[in-house]
Parts: sequence; C-alpha cells; structure tokens
Amino acid sequence: MLPVRGAIRTALNLGRLSVRASSNFAVALPLGTPVVNQNLDITIPEHKLLATYIWIDGTGENLREKTRTLENDPGQPGKYPTWSFDGSSTYQAAKGDDSDMNLKPVAIYPDPFLGGNHKLVLCETLDPNNKPTMKSQEQPKHVLEYPTWSFDGSSTYQAAKGDDSDMNLKPVAIYPDPFLGGNHKLVLCETLDPNNNPTKNNHRNACNKVMEKLDHLNPWFGMEQEYLLLDRDGYPLGWPKHGYPAPQGPYYCGVGANKVFGREIVNAHYRACLYAGLHIFGINAGARTVSIFASIISYFAEVTPGQWEFQLGTCRGIAMGDELWMARYLLHRIAEQFGVSVTFHPRPQVTSGDWNGAGCHCNFSTDQMRADGGLKVIEEAMPKLAATHHECIRLYDPHDGEDNKLRLTGRHETSSAEKFTWGVANRAASVRIPRGVAIAGKGYLEDRRPSSNCDPYQVTRMIAESIFLR
Repeated sequence: MLPVRGAIRTALNLGRLSVRASSNFAVALPLGTPVVNQNLDITIPEHKLLATYIWIDGTGENLREKTRTLENDPGQPGKYPTWSFDGSSTYQAAKGDDSDMNLKPVAIYPDPFLGGNHKLVLCETLDPNNKPTMKSQEQPKHVLEYPTWSFDGSSTYQAAKGDDSDMNLKPVAIYPDPFLGGNHKLVLCETLDPNNNPTKNNHRNACNKVMEKLDHLNPWFGMEQEYLLLDRDGYPLGWPKHGYPAPQGPYYCGVGANKVFGREIVNAHYRACLYAGLHIFGINAGARTVSIFASIISYFAEVTPGQWEFQLGTCRGIAMGDELWMARYLLHRIAEQFGVSVTFHPRPQVTSGDWNGAGCHCNFSTDQMRADGGLKVIEEAMPKLAATHHECIRLYDPHDGEDNKLRLTGRHETSSAEKFTWGVANRAASVRIPRGVAIAGKGYLEDRRPSSNCDPYQVTRMIAESIFLR
C-alpha cells in the first residue's frame, strides 16, 4: 500500500498549509485540521494509479478535469486510454443527439497534488469522428497509442444538450501527480467529439502541425504567466474590502505582509510544478525577463497587489502549450485548497484604475536566432510579425481580442493594440528585443501582446507561423 500522506507531505503538505493559512484569506474551516489529518492517512493500493484527465473546454480559457483509476502506469501517452465526454456541457458540441466527444491524451505530467505515480493528462478534444473540435494538428507518434476516454460534453460547453453528448478525452501528456504521489499520474487530454474530431476550441492539433513542420529549426518558447488571486467575494486578495490599497510601487517582487498577499499559495504551486516535471523558470511578484536558454521556473509578486507571475521555459515546440495548461491546472487546484480563486482576466473590473493589467509574454527563438549573428534573423522577423498583428490580437485572448484591448492601451508598460511596434529594451513595444540580446548579437524575441488568459497553443502557433510559414 502506498501512503498518500507521504506523497502529499513530501510534495506539498498542502492540506495542513491551507488550514493554517485560512485565517489570512477569510476562509473559516473550524473542523479543517482533523479532516485534513484523517484524509492524509488514507492509503491507496500501490497497483492503483489515479489519472486525472485535463482539457480545455469550449470557452477557450477554462479547464475541465475528471479522474479515472488505472491498474498500472500505461507509460507513454499513446497507451493511455482515450475517454469520452459530453461536449454539450462544455461548450464543445451542440445540444442535441450527438454530443459525445473524445479526449485524446497529448502530454502527461506528474500530479503534484496526489504525488506518487499519479498523473495529470493534458488532452486534445476530438469530435465524434475523432477530428479536432477546433483547428488541430497531428499528434506526436509517441502519444497516438494513448487510449481515449469519454466525457459529458454537454456539461462542459463542448456539446449540445441532448441524446448524444458523449465526447472523448485523448491523452496527450502524462505527468507525476503531486497530490497523490507514488505512481499516480495527471493525464493531459485533448477533447474529441463523438466522431473523434477535435472540438471547436481544441487548438492543440493546429499548433502541433506547425511545430512539426518547423521542428528542424528547434523552436524554443518561454511564457510569463501573470494572474490575480481573488478572495471568495471576488475581491483581490489583500485589498481593503471597502476601498483600494496604496498606489502600485512597493508590491513588485515585494516582501512584507502589507505588500505581498498569497505567498503560501505561490510557494505550494511552485513545488507542485517542480514535482510534476514542468520547466518552471521562477516566481515573483513581477519578474520582467526570462532567459530563453534556461529550463527552470521562476515566480514573483507583480506590480498590482495580489497579482503574481510565474515563468515557464524553455519548452520545445508543442510542449510549451502543454506545460502552461498543466501549470494553470495545478494553480487552480492549489488555490482551491486555500479557498481562494484565480483569475487570468487581463483587466478585471476592480483593477480598471491605475493598475497594471495581466499578460502572458511569450519568448521565442530558433537555432539560427541563438547562433552568432542571430540578431539579424530576429530583426528580419519583425515585419513578418507586423503583417499578422491584427490577426494575433484577435487570437491572443479567447474573446477575439476584446479582453486584451482593455490591457493594450499604450499605458502601464503595454503597447497599443491598434499598431505593431518593436524595439530594443522597450517594454511599451508589441515585441521587445532584450538589451542583453542586442549586446550579444543573438538570443530571442519577446512578444508582449498575449493576454494572461490566452491559449498558449494559439500564441505559439501564430508566432512560429507568422515568421516562417506566411
């Protein structure tokens, strides 16, 4: 028998942490400690593996999950079973007689909540004909053998309410489960309709097609995910309930109880990402750069109080989108244990004043860009990115660019959504070439346009496609 307590305590010890911190977040759990202690002592048989299938629903910005039990670890994503779901309940199929859709595993990560051998499985969504629910690309050969799994698409906005809402989950990536530990897995899935076609908002396949075409260029990505922590009343964590905090200035990478809010959540998420094998560069309350040559995570507090940023990279090709969706899933799971919610909206109503919005800057490079003289290749990419600027703005958030336009105003370290600009060390440009890159004459570019609620598959596809395939 595998003690769950060992896996969870080793990875995160999230349960007790959430109870201890509950008073900080106005979450009253008077019986929390004994309940958590009791649950941590429950054991799971060693031969049982919990695989949590995760997919993007029809909104293009929200995640769904469901968990199944496997007798043993199938290994590669292609050997994980596909799973159906009701697309009519996930905005991925019309309400009606044919809403069964499929989840196709595309990436697998260790589950930081369960620990052990449990997995998070990122999935693509396929329609009943096993076609992507949105423009999708071929899956890597090593994951094609993963079994699909059905789900109720009518309950995830992915199928119409009706007699045929079963849809499928196709495993695409497998990660160690930090919550269960042991051999349990988190299985990232694609969503497929009843015909095994990708669901409407399944953008992974289209992204993967581009990445496969450009694989010889060795494309590297890094993404800087900003987000805002909210209390249960929907107000930013740490903000006065009937007013506003002091103006921004002391909060970025801040230290102190009057400047930083939610560090317990952030630290737990950091550990969960590391346990799951994600390439997290770091955390902070507002880090502004990411090395495209690194393969670790960072995290920091951002300019707006209650706002944080974590950085993922370096990731090659399709792995960038897989890992960012998995990192978002882990963040939601951990915040859930603290009674706190996470918003990726780039400009929530409450922060519409003189506060920085939230973005998801994307760093990109190829072998040529990273080689001596690569700065010229980077500069030659600028007119190509300019040519697709308005298309990128439309695709860089799930609501045709309307969310992002609230952020890209030309103020608060942003460019204007209406015009493409680029420059060296210019954080008010659409695309920035870091000063260190200009000095070295090689490196990477930073696309500062993506919204914090972007679909990373859309962003990475558009950057690569704009530069090399248009």
